Amino acid sequence: MFEIGTYVIYGNTGICKVEDITTLDMPGANNDRLYYVLSSEKGKGNRDFLPVDNTKVVLRTVIDESAAKSLLKQVDEIPEVEADNDKLREEQFREIAKRCDCEGWVSMIKTIASRKKERIAQGKKVTATDERYYRLATENLYNELAFSLGIEIDEVEAMISEKINI
Repeated sequence: MFEIGTYVIYGNTGICKVEDITTLDMPGANNDRLYYVLSSEKGKGNRDFLPVDNTKVVLRTVIDESAAKSLLKQVDEIPEVEADNDKLREEQFREIAKRCDCEGWVSMIKTIASRKKERIAQGKKVTATDERYYRLATENLYNELAFSLGIEIDEVEAMISEKINI
């Protein structure tokens, strides 16, 4: 169980702070069930209620500064997503998005950046699927790393871009 005041990653909502742990006082709610009250760092004022015993949505602590620095050093070693076709690649992207882990985001970003270069070289556009997953991956990864390192998102973007030659 997370403590009040802990910063967590809540699925693709991103960074949230555990504001409270309580029961829901509303008609039809089970008064024996505990809920996290989460406030999003993105949209100030947004609050989510998530059962403490939740198993469907990823809820994990935000990586610390040491883990963020270590991840940045290992970017070169993280492999791209390997898939024989677009459908399989999208399935793998969907699985990475469900896991919400930083290495997965890096893998996805590297894969899409590489595909983007290939497609542009062939005179083709970037696919809408790649664009969507790229935005999701960069937003989640860059926000978490910026938060952990106490720096601006553009600084994280520059560091990652330099490492993978975007």
